[in-house]
Amino acid sequence: MVIYMDNAATSWPKPKSVYRAVLNCMKRYGANPGRSGHKMAIEAGKILLHTRKMLCQLFSIDNPFQMIFTLNATESLNLAIKGCTKPGDHIITTSMEHNSVVRPLKELEKYDIKTTYVKADSQGRIDPHDIKKAIRTNTRLIVTTHASNVTGTLVPIDEIGKIAREYGILYLVDAAQTAGIIPIDLSKLPVDMMAMAGHKGLLGPQGTGVLYIAPHVKLKPLKEGGTGSQSENLYQPEFAPDRYEAGTQNTPGIAGLGAGISYILQQGQKKLLSHIIRLEKFFLEAVSHIPGIKIYGPTNMDERIGAISINIKDFDSAYIANLLDERYNIATRGAIHCAPLAHQTIGTLKQGTVRFSPGIFNTMDEVKECIRALEQLSHLK
Repeated sequence: MVIYMDNAATSWPKPKSVYRAVLNCMKRYGANPGRSGHKMAIEAGKILLHTRKMLCQLFSIDNPFQMIFTLNATESLNLAIKGCTKPGDHIITTSMEHNSVVRPLKELEKYDIKTTYVKADSQGRIDPHDIKKAIRTNTRLIVTTHASNVTGTLVPIDEIGKIAREYGILYLVDAAQTAGIIPIDLSKLPVDMMAMAGHKGLLGPQGTGVLYIAPHVKLKPLKEGGTGSQSENLYQPEFAPDRYEAGTQNTPGIAGLGAGISYILQQGQKKLLSHIIRLEKFFLEAVSHIPGIKIYGPTNMDERIGAISINIKDFDSAYIANLLDERYNIATRGAIHCAPLAHQTIGTLKQGTVRFSPGIFNTMDEVKECIRALEQLSHLK
């Protein structure tokens, strides 16, 4: 059987309840939510509201309509970044960002929106004081990851959020690697928007994402179209979530997302996180003693979560990932993880890294198998 260590890309397997929820939706009430008044359409609408309420419970907010459904964290980030900026604005971000942040920012440069990239240290750590020093009079937005998808390095979002509030600047967090894994209390965090991948730590299907938008924030929609509400109006509704959710929703995916969040709440988020930390800590300690292997990012578990990047000597990372797959049936990801600035920061832009990312369904025996495989591969010449 495959040992799946690529949860930073998408979590697998999903809880059985997720598969059941998707199939149940498609077979029993797979109508268009909000578009009709018949029983199936009403049931489809209810499952959307149910999943929003599950998100509210997990992230400690009251209003379910602050949780906007998207196709993925990338769409959430595009909506947030492009929806709050205008020509002449300035944005602050970091050198550890995924291309889902960097590429929209590069696109906005065409419209006279400038970006400052605050550089992390060689372990991927960001100093909040460097963020503060980068602020200008026209700074409109600060956007940072919560945890790097390359090194797993955690970013001090609470400190950065307080700086943003002090200067009246919007703060957007890319929580693609942490939502569902690390407890996040949005009622206390000084965060204005948070982008989440539904298919990673939240355990939902691919094609699901979420954008949390604080009550005081109003964005320009990324797209306009049918919502099922105010259908007589030629203009997009002004109220959330309809303002941001044009077009038919991925109802089966959202049903599965709700089931994934319910699983997390039932099992206990702290219990699940403890399991992942235990696996990562064991892996890091064991691999650190294997000659020829380099670990990137902090090894202190207080500073990291999720993605563990390594290399073996000077071997190409994609080559090592391929050997792990073919010889040992271990699924990892090698090369550049859609984050070239992060690789440039840690010195792996040419070689890339082999990324291990255990999830809640991985076992200690599987981690030990990975370690044994790396011990053998470390003898490659």
